Amino acid sequence: MRILLLGEYSNVHNTLARGLRALGHQVTVASDGDGWKDYPRDIDLQRSPDKRLRFLWRLLKALPRMRGYDVVQLINPMFLELKAQRIMPIYRYLRRHNGKVVMGAYGMDYYWVSVNTDIRPLRYSDFNIGDSVRTDIEARRYRDEWIGTPKQELSQAITLDCDAIPAGLYEYWATYNEVTQCGRDGRAVRDKMQFIPFPITMPEHPDTTFSGGPLKLFVGISRGRSTYKGTDIMLRAAQELKSKYPDLLDIRIAQGVPFEEYQRMMDGSDAILDQLYSYTPSMNSLLAMSKGIIVVGGGEPENYDILGEKELRPIINVQPTQESVCNELEQLILHPERISELKRQSVEYISRHHDYLKVAARYVDFYSKI
Repeated sequence: MRILLLGEYSNVHNTLARGLRALGHQVTVASDGDGWKDYPRDIDLQRSPDKRLRFLWRLLKALPRMRGYDVVQLINPMFLELKAQRIMPIYRYLRRHNGKVVMGAYGMDYYWVSVNTDIRPLRYSDFNIGDSVRTDIEARRYRDEWIGTPKQELSQAITLDCDAIPAGLYEYWATYNEVTQCGRDGRAVRDKMQFIPFPITMPEHPDTTFSGGPLKLFVGISRGRSTYKGTDIMLRAAQELKSKYPDLLDIRIAQGVPFEEYQRMMDGSDAILDQLYSYTPSMNSLLAMSKGIIVVGGGEPENYDILGEKELRPIINVQPTQESVCNELEQLILHPERISELKRQSVEYISRHHDYLKVAARYVDFYSKI
């Protein structure tokens, strides 16, 4: 198949492309590299804020290279750095000149915001804690961006029109299962969806050993999303424990660095704090696990259930409070005998469920059945 992967989140499309190519498919990745993270791509769609006309010219020149594909996969309804109302004509162009069009349920969109604000199928999420709606400034900003705006119109239009929707995490699958609207072909949105885990490229020699000494803890901070993702709370918990056990804990922080540098800073860590409000490990956490790094974050039972995992339990699950993070991280610090086994299970977990070749094969099957 000829496949165009358009847009990027946290290296999902670049990694998927590697797997699809290894299986013999012709794949093009067109993206902005996910901004400052600068992930690899074949067609560069990065936009400088002060060079709008130059970006539009490059985009127009690139459009003929986005024709004739069997499958076009969009990372999100906002798959280009343009205003929402300017994206719809490009979507229609892709529709006319290609075969099937699918849209990933991989993160921020109208349904992710509205369902978790109004229906709240999850016990906690980026937009709710139980029956309470989150009111922090970043959650409010995303509501303002996606509800009652051109972004909502775009998100609904593409979701209803596209041929299929792969969901990358349990949370996205659960959210889209609440969407009963029907598209142009008469199918409900939730009937177009299938859960497929995110792909990860396994390192050749992951380190599952623990040589003793202080626990080396890694914290990655995304620009402008620290409160939204709960990194602020997790970091405060780590700093509290650092004060309590100064000789048993080392903290390394990465903030706003390109992907390659981020990986280098992560290497050699024993554990990572990530995604306080998530049920599941996201791409950063999955990458860490592939390296033998223990994730302290989202590991709810639903995560293991949707994968069919009955044995491994490598993730140290926390509830969305500073107290929970403190308690779970303290237990890891005080019981270092657990560390090597959790590292080993982390690597095995990725190999079983997220290996990029296995995931790519699932996408091929998914595309073939559309």
